[in-house]
Amino acid sequence: MMKSNRRRSREFALQGLYQWQLAGTEPQAIAGQLAEARGFDKIDVEYFGILFHGAIGGAAELEREIAPCLDRAFAGLSPVERGILLLAGYELLHQPEVPYRVVINEAVELAKAYGGTDGYKFVNGVLNKLAARVRGAEVNAVS
Repeated sequence: MMKSNRRRSREFALQGLYQWQLAGTEPQAIAGQLAEARGFDKIDVEYFGILFHGAIGGAAELEREIAPCLDRAFAGLSPVERGILLLAGYELLHQPEVPYRVVINEAVELAKAYGGTDGYKFVNGVLNKLAARVRGAEVNAVS
C-alpha cells in the first residue's frame, strides 16, 4: 500500500520526537538530520514542520490535555507511545481541518508499526477520550 505524504510526515515527526525525548537534542538539529534522511523528499515537508515543532513547542500543554485520558502517568509511557500521543494530540487540538477519525487512525497505524504489541489499542482508547473532550461537537456529529 502506498503511504501518503502526510503519513510519511507523521512517521518522520515521530522519529524526531523519539530522538528529542531520549537524547534531548535541539529540535532544529533533529529536523536538520531528518531532512538528510532517505525518503524525506517524499513527505509533506511543511506538514512535518507543523507537527514536529508544534508537538515539541506545545508538549507541556499537550501533556496536560492528554493526562486525564490516561490510566497511568504520562512519563510512564514508552517514548513511542508518548511521541504518538503528542503528535495526535497536537493534531486534535491545533489542526481542526484534519477529521478526528483520520488523526486517530493515523496514530493507530503509527502505533502498530512502531509501538509495542498492543500499544495501538492503548493509543486508540486514549485518543478517543481526548477527541471526545476537545472535539466533542465533531465526535457527536459523526456518531
